Amino acid sequence: MTRPHVPAHHTSVRLRARAHPARRRPAGPWLVGIAAGVVAAAAAFLVPAVPTPVQPLSAPAPLAPAPVDDRLPECVDVVAALGPRAQLAQRLMVGVDAADPAAAAETVHASQVGGVFLPGNATALLQDQSLRALQAGARIPVTVAVDDEGGRVQRIDELDGDLPSAREMSGLTPDEVRALAAERGRQLAARGVTMDIAPVVDLGGQGANEVIGDRSFGTDPDDVTRYALAFAQGLQDAGVEPVVKHFPGHGRADGDSHAGRVTTPPLDELRAADLRPYADLVGPGAPLTEGPRPAAVMVGHLDVPGLTDDLPSSLTPAVYALLRDEYGFDGVVYTDDLGAMKAVTGEYELPEAVLTALAAGSDVALWSSGGDPAPILDALEPALADGTLDATEHTAAVTRVLRAKSACG
Repeated sequence: MTRPHVPAHHTSVRLRARAHPARRRPAGPWLVGIAAGVVAAAAAFLVPAVPTPVQPLSAPAPLAPAPVDDRLPECVDVVAALGPRAQLAQRLMVGVDAADPAAAAETVHASQVGGVFLPGNATALLQDQSLRALQAGARIPVTVAVDDEGGRVQRIDELDGDLPSAREMSGLTPDEVRALAAERGRQLAARGVTMDIAPVVDLGGQGANEVIGDRSFGTDPDDVTRYALAFAQGLQDAGVEPVVKHFPGHGRADGDSHAGRVTTPPLDELRAADLRPYADLVGPGAPLTEGPRPAAVMVGHLDVPGLTDDLPSSLTPAVYALLRDEYGFDGVVYTDDLGAMKAVTGEYELPEAVLTALAAGSDVALWSSGGDPAPILDALEPALADGTLDATEHTAAVTRVLRAKSACG
């Protein structure tokens, strides 16, 4: 049976085509000049195009820590060998139609974007090793992301089974949550997914079906930290990169940023509660910053008194400065969806939103609405050339993105 189309963005609501009552789910020859040695080193990381059978997932063997590969090319050499457009493409994560593997692979081949996001209900791209063909068209490995949180926000539940919501998982022990997440991570990795945009570290307190609601582990910052840590470490155990969200805190906002601009409590209140998980999870020396798959952070579209002014947080330089300078995070920073959330789309066209976010300090701009990335790159190239995008900060961002996916070391 053909399932109903659901708008594609990763924190919206979704329809689940099941036998039981429906629930809602989220719709949330340009690379030149690469030295021969860098091409050869990068090619070693491409996933082979030849399909191989997926192994059973019911009783996987424990994963050994990934070995450190001292043969990785130096990041400075890889970045320098990329042209400006190729560098900028690494800073984009574009939504692709998971029902059309051939079109998704062509998007990657034509644009060489650094990441793709799989929204909606379709799963064809997650079956039959289709993501191998997508990776085969990339000169640098592609980050393949889903938002598989559990509960209302899942992507592989109809393939690999249901995952409880964060609120339900908070009734388990952290060790049990870590084991659940590790099993889910192994299922994702077996299908070719490299990143799970989860867990939510927003504080709860809303009704279960509100925008954050049962996606939160609780109202106490220590509880949220403990359970989010367990979930994220489970993903890391399976070799999948977690992303904590939505900085600086959507849980106590006065509305849904999918529907329009929303306001959080003042910054001082966020520091006392909502921001504490970030300090404990991804600050200097924090547990999720270690190992071969350190966590990334996603910045939401929020108005924060005392921090933002006329722009939502995803477009505000002071927000990225807060995350980098006060909270000491040195990993990769993503925007929330710039193409399907009215807190941004109600005021900005996509090329302007992407440029503003990258200039503000985001490493990667994400949009789930898909389409040809070429017009975005066309807008970004002159901005990099004229200094609208700071060259030093741009190089640092590209370096973080490449290092996170082991394209350089």
